[in-house]
Amino acid sequence: MNPEVLLSRIRIVLCRPSHPGNIGAAARAMKTMGLTDLHLVAPKCFPDQEADTRATGAVDLLRRAKINDTLPEALAGTVLAVALSARRRDLGPPPGSPREMASQLLAEAINGDVALVFGNESVGLSNEEIQHCHSAVTIPTNPGFSSLNLGAAVQVLCYELRLAAYADAPQPEGSLVTAFSSPLATHDEVEGLYAHLESNMTESGFLNPAQPGRLMPKLRRLFGRARLERDEINILRGILAATRNGTGHGRKP
Repeated sequence: MNPEVLLSRIRIVLCRPSHPGNIGAAARAMKTMGLTDLHLVAPKCFPDQEADTRATGAVDLLRRAKINDTLPEALAGTVLAVALSARRRDLGPPPGSPREMASQLLAEAINGDVALVFGNESVGLSNEEIQHCHSAVTIPTNPGFSSLNLGAAVQVLCYELRLAAYADAPQPEGSLVTAFSSPLATHDEVEGLYAHLESNMTESGFLNPAQPGRLMPKLRRLFGRARLERDEINILRGILAATRNGTGHGRKP
């Protein structure tokens, strides 16, 4: 199934968020990874200008966010719900890793909507809320400092979901990305560079044609690993021409 369709079926559910800025940060984290379905359960303060400010380009997700009074309402219609839990509990499902839970969510998203549930910033999810979920996930953190901001937690899980969704498909390219590359050099262009190098080294006395040793084979191996591009060949040959002429003005790529 199309990765974007799978990601569109994943609900991010924030239970009882107390800081509107964290709601905005969560929306931004979602949008950067291609998730768009945000549910808020009993938010303390929403809508709010601070949420809009922290969303930075993802205000459209906030405008479409669904407000629910209880977690069961937010989970209505889903076929799988995974709860983020910072600790193991006597009650509820044992937590898995973000990577394995992302794969599980996407596998179930083929069958319908799924949910990833986050708790309140201060106390997390209650035991009752955890029990409404089928599985749990824990983000591994430094044991000496395990506090993770809500927006950061959403970003980690959304990243894992996008990574899993595109595991077997190429990531779409951004419209603002400019490729910093040129076509690979052809065999004859690379051979021209080697001839130019050999000529310069011979003329400078660095290479003795009577006793060449393994210099050229080593240079061939070096540049062979680099898979030179046409522009790179032109730059290198421009440097060689400038060095030979002693002018500092060689051929420009």
